[in-house]
Amino acid sequence: MPLMTIRVPDGVVFADLQLRRERSGAVRFNWAVIERLCQASALDLALFQNGPEDNVAGLIVAWYVEHRRRGGDRDPVAEALLYEVQAEDTAPLN
Repeated sequence: MPLMTIRVPDGVVFADLQLRRERSGAVRFNWAVIERLCQASALDLALFQNGPEDNVAGLIVAWYVEHRRRGGDRDPVAEALLYEVQAEDTAPLN
């Protein structure tokens, strides 16, 4: 996915995503927040809803990294996602 700038609308905070992990391991979140990010950033929501799950995971992780950089609270589900993305990025290709 090409590099893009995401604008977080006023009044929206990372915790609004309500990240949670199901027993199955699936990650769930509030899609309405992603919709608001897309609207504010002039991005096509379909890139995240209909594209590979890596698209929305990358968006969430990038936002979380910036959230933490600005002093935001830790989120255990986002921490796990960040770890998973880093592990995938460093895994040797077969």
